[in-house]
Amino acid sequence: MATEKSLADALKEKMNEPDVEEAPEAKPDSENLTNGEEEKIKEASEKISKKDVEVEKKSITSKEETLIPLEDYIKCAVHLGTKVITPHMKKYVYKRRADGLAVINTILIDKQLRESIAFINKFNPETIYLCCKREAGWEAAKKFEEVTNIRVFTKKYSPGITTNLELEDFFEADLTMICDPWIDKNALHDTIKLKKPIISLCDTNNYTQGITNIIPCNNKSGKSIGCILFILAREYNKSKGKEFTSKIEDFTGSLE
Repeated sequence: MATEKSLADALKEKMNEPDVEEAPEAKPDSENLTNGEEEKIKEASEKISKKDVEVEKKSITSKEETLIPLEDYIKCAVHLGTKVITPHMKKYVYKRRADGLAVINTILIDKQLRESIAFINKFNPETIYLCCKREAGWEAAKKFEEVTNIRVFTKKYSPGITTNLELEDFFEADLTMICDPWIDKNALHDTIKLKKPIISLCDTNNYTQGITNIIPCNNKSGKSIGCILFILAREYNKSKGKEFTSKIEDFTGSLE
């Protein structure tokens, strides 16, 4: 009982400190896209042609080596945003397409990924969990769990399971990873209360209050989510000296 009391006191201290940042307010007119808007983005993500790849590659001036070939980022439509651009995400966008969709700077995606990788690598797998409530990312999330041993929540994350010791499924974690601050807001809010770090995939329509590390990317498409989780899994296993034999297609499906 002494251990439980100590844990309870620690949680109360975390949640009662005066400088805890408030959980972000819902922004229904921007962050929460309609089903029709999401479907249009998914459809655009599936229609990346060879011409699109070449055009996008020509627009990238950096000669620095990226974590994966630039064409793989583009094939996975990691760079495609929404028609909505929040003030939080504006700095990652460099243009709009003719159809109004924002285009995220691929080099900034790679840069932010590197920063997040360096951060995640400091933690052991049992102290991390990932939430991906969006169905498009479920297969990639399951693969991520399989190869990293990091706990994953897909269909449901129950509010309070990291903050309420009385819940049967309560657990502790030092790092939260989410695939969308809007869809995975329960995990986001719980982690903000605990003042623990949060890494999030963020699209152009997302607000980013409380997020420690932002990975700007298309978080509506299964290929894009899969691409990001593939890179994170590969680099995480590498940092832990663990064998990694998966291919990007194991997370994204066919890229042809």
